Amino acid sequence: MWLICRVWRHVVRGGDFVIDATCGNGHDTLALAKMVCTESRKGLIYGMDVQQSALQNTSCLLDSTLSPNERQHVRLFPLCHSRMEDILPKGLSARLVAFNLGYLPGGSKELITRSETTLLALDAAAKVLGSGGLISVMSYIGHRGGREEYETVRSFATKLPTTTWVSSEYEILNRPSGPVLIFLFRR
Repeated sequence: MWLICRVWRHVVRGGDFVIDATCGNGHDTLALAKMVCTESRKGLIYGMDVQQSALQNTSCLLDSTLSPNERQHVRLFPLCHSRMEDILPKGLSARLVAFNLGYLPGGSKELITRSETTLLALDAAAKVLGSGGLISVMSYIGHRGGREEYETVRSFATKLPTTTWVSSEYEILNRPSGPVLIFLFRR
């Protein structure tokens, strides 16, 4: 998480619009809220997840950590990440779209993100991302379906035009089944 947050801080500023496409337990949503809600500028955070327990966990974390003023700038949606375009305000570009793929920590390992919906979500994220923005994908390959989903994300990343995108990948070399982090920077 430390590497992700460091990269996010280089991209995200107070007042930005950001999306957490997979809320999980809310840690990424919270980190993003702290980045976009500053004393002088209040950004907007959209978070989504298909699991009600994930949204409840996220909401509880935000309620207990953020000030009421900060909290009002976070909107949570019971929605698959593949449908993010359905809720986004027209004409508003995102500065960052974050994905943390796999299963909900502490939840059922049978409920996972899937290659098909993640690919649709990446397409949507690329459409709503503004110039200078970032798509951040943490892909866990050690669980059922994880490697296939990672390969889908990697394939998407390698096909982006080099004139408008820079794609990079980071992995833990001495942990073969460890997570892989993919950054897609829009020029």
